Amino acid sequence: MKRILNGMISTMNSVKPPRITALQDLHDAEDHGPFSILIGTILSARTKDESTTRIVKDLFKVYKNAKQLANAKVKDVEKIIKSIGFYHVKAKRIIDVAKIIDSQYKGKVPDNLEKLVELPGVGRKTANCVLVYAYEKPAIPVDIHVHRISNRLGLVQTKNPEETEFELMKKIPKKFWLNINDTFVMYGQNICKPISPMCNVCKIKNSCNYYKTKKNAS
Repeated sequence: MKRILNGMISTMNSVKPPRITALQDLHDAEDHGPFSILIGTILSARTKDESTTRIVKDLFKVYKNAKQLANAKVKDVEKIIKSIGFYHVKAKRIIDVAKIIDSQYKGKVPDNLEKLVELPGVGRKTANCVLVYAYEKPAIPVDIHVHRISNRLGLVQTKNPEETEFELMKKIPKKFWLNINDTFVMYGQNICKPISPMCNVCKIKNSCNYYKTKKNAS
């Protein structure tokens, strides 16, 4: 796995150093801690990273913590996040989540998966993102990029992200888990794209089942 991760990073740097992901950006900022990671992950669904980063920062300029967001009006939150997809649903959802964090957890985001997935709209991917980016706890958040690349490489043969998560947990040593999501997401956004992946520049293509099949078919 170390060779694969290093190969991805080397490939990206040789083409063009990629912009860091929205969640890594929020992690590095450390302005509002785990709560901003949780809210940022919820808002990031079907939204470009650049938009997510900007919107989360704008949101937390107005609402500094769970208590303030819990008491916000849906229409006021919608005005701030309206440039992202599904903003009506997301505005209500993050307020509902904030209310639970404020009332049940005294403003502190849980640091275990079981409690996180009990929050409204929080699935395994979002919960694992909080564990990785907020608490630096080993987990493997699987989004469309991680799912696609894992299958292309032949690390797994799975039909959905949840299956991919469990298979990767079995096969990849825990010491690499913290780096999987960030590296795979950047690679999926910049190199191993859904359509027309840049196999010609990929430095791990000789270990990739997708490339071998493509090469044999040509």
